[in-house]
Amino acid sequence: MPYLLRPALVADGPAITELLNTVDEIEIGRRETDLPTVEADLKRPDIDLVRDSWLAFDGDLLVAYGLLWDDSGSERIDIDHYVLPDHQEVGARLLDAMQTRALEKARANGAARAVVHLHLNTRPTLDTSLIETRGWRVVRRYHVLRRALDPAQDLVPEPPAGVRIRPCTTDADRESVHRLYQASFAEHFDFQPRTYEQWLHDVDAAALDWSLVWIAGTEETGDAGFLISRDDRAAMGWIRSIGVLREARGRGLGGLLLRHAFAAFAGRGRDTVGLGVDTANATGAPELYGRSGMTLHYAVDTWEVMLD
Repeated sequence: MPYLLRPALVADGPAITELLNTVDEIEIGRRETDLPTVEADLKRPDIDLVRDSWLAFDGDLLVAYGLLWDDSGSERIDIDHYVLPDHQEVGARLLDAMQTRALEKARANGAARAVVHLHLNTRPTLDTSLIETRGWRVVRRYHVLRRALDPAQDLVPEPPAGVRIRPCTTDADRESVHRLYQASFAEHFDFQPRTYEQWLHDVDAAALDWSLVWIAGTEETGDAGFLISRDDRAAMGWIRSIGVLREARGRGLGGLLLRHAFAAFAGRGRDTVGLGVDTANATGAPELYGRSGMTLHYAVDTWEVMLD
């Protein structure tokens, strides 16, 4: 029976979640994908599902899924690609369709080429020879780290003199977190500037529990650091982003924010917290996370291809 290919619908969220969890089980040994995350991706305002998503079915079974989006408005295009191990042929067909669409999107932005990024587990279900023969190469590696929590040990830390932490409770606080995010991540690999409205969608503001977002500051600098976390994952609590302005680094704000998050998740009954980090991060984040007791869960490579 030939494969059935069609675009995705938001209503396909449960089937896509099941596929991604099957991939999770193969790649990392446990199911860690949640429906709200999948649905948030499908509802991105900058995606035309008819042209920017792909599903492949073998009978009634979803065996491959692709999604493409454009944060840059220029040559940079991002894609997600998932395929079950026994269905590499249709995985390759989706990949070719996505490359064609990526170049089309980049040219519509006025760019002469497309620079496409894809994140894959270092031991993926996709046969990487399929992308290597198409000119893809690894340009970065990320680690997903995790840490066990203990409510008796992970207590709310006392800030040192001159330092304060407050929850993000008002619109003005959210705007401050956006400014801090843009400034502290500007030097990072793969950073794309985002307007406030774009950023609100990126963090799924409507569904985000803002009581798990904190702002750190000092008397000298004012607001200087932030941490955004989520408690809607079944597998573990999740620290989505943490950043400190360059001029405020070395004051212990990052570690203080981490300990604050550990205490919050432990207080909610969570036994594990996780986050992702660029292994080539130049701000000292990998070392900070190691000192904070976080250890490797699995690794992800960023693959890149240039199309013209």
